[in-house]
Amino acid sequence: MKSRYASDKGLTARMTGTMFLLGLLYVVFIGVLIAIGLNAAFVLILAVGLLFAQWYFSDTIALHSMGAREVSPEQAPMLHGIIDRLCAMAEMPKPRVAISDVDMPNAFATGRSPNRAVVCVTTGLLRRLDEDELEGVLSHELSHVAHRDVLVMTIASVAGVAAGFLTRMALWGGLGNRRDQNTALVGLAVLVVSVLVYAVSFLLTRMLSRYRELSADRSGALLTGRPTALASALQKVTGDMAAIPTRDLRQAEAFNAFYFAPALAGGKVNLMGKSDQPHTFTYTADFGKALAIVGTHDEALGQAWHAPSAPPVTQAEFARAISEELGQPVKTQLGSPFIIRVMGLFDPTLREMNEMMYEFTKPFVLDSSKFERTFGMTATPFRQQLRDTLAWVKAHPEVLAEH
Repeated sequence: MKSRYASDKGLTARMTGTMFLLGLLYVVFIGVLIAIGLNAAFVLILAVGLLFAQWYFSDTIALHSMGAREVSPEQAPMLHGIIDRLCAMAEMPKPRVAISDVDMPNAFATGRSPNRAVVCVTTGLLRRLDEDELEGVLSHELSHVAHRDVLVMTIASVAGVAAGFLTRMALWGGLGNRRDQNTALVGLAVLVVSVLVYAVSFLLTRMLSRYRELSADRSGALLTGRPTALASALQKVTGDMAAIPTRDLRQAEAFNAFYFAPALAGGKVNLMGKSDQPHTFTYTADFGKALAIVGTHDEALGQAWHAPSAPPVTQAEFARAISEELGQPVKTQLGSPFIIRVMGLFDPTLREMNEMMYEFTKPFVLDSSKFERTFGMTATPFRQQLRDTLAWVKAHPEVLAEH
């Protein structure tokens, strides 16, 4: 039965591709093991046995590894209540519910099908999150079940498990057909092949893993309609306070090196691409306010927004405006795209500008009227942006010193 979790064609395509490549890898792995001298019956029994065990006992293995126990609605009423509500919203079978007595905040879903799934949370997570945040996390986990990527990741790990198992056996010795026929060489070959298979399977699953997590974030937030709850939960769980900038973003702004700092230092203002093309410049302070607004309004989910920006101007007009604000002539020079591309190999700022070159070779105009109508925020006037930025750069001589 299809749930109401938002489908993701990108996830489906990646799961299909990953399963095909891992299946091919598994078959090749089996063939190579037989070819280098391992008993065919042993290899086939091991391959089929591991595949079946990983598929059938995946939930039991995962719960046992976490020391988790299944809990009833009487034992964990809030947890069951949230999952009941989410399953009703998603129109999907309710999974079993388990708790692991671990202080590390974590949650995961496992199981060979939506009807045999289990969702487990740690006591550390329950202690740290409020009910809305917990709902966001559980919606994320149920999305994994609904999209069946839990099953895919379970099956995908079989090649790595088999490779790891055989690596240990090779290290222990005794993998030859007959112990008197190059046993050491066979063991070494098995070891090398197993390590390679493990590495390739790890890379393939990691490629899928990152995307599936982002897909679950999206689907889970769309179901609950409260992306801010999930964002708040992730902030608590990761403790990622380091993600909050400690350096004023204006000081790190690449445009300082091209516009403001050279103008104040009496140098040449660097223009890029074509100086006569209109360009929408978004003020850093306005962009920060817009991010804060979007992050605290659940209705902003699932829509494209352009931060409020002043009317577009050409780079030539931008340079003239700086000259007028400073009350002195400002020299300009047009940077060669080729030179910027080459120098970008060695200079991070030029590399960043090279990646943005497309914005300056033809009109780059953004319409922020939708944001302004919805949230009532307007952009800081262009000239005020220039005055504020120039005043800030003047007050921070270390910025000028860098350029």
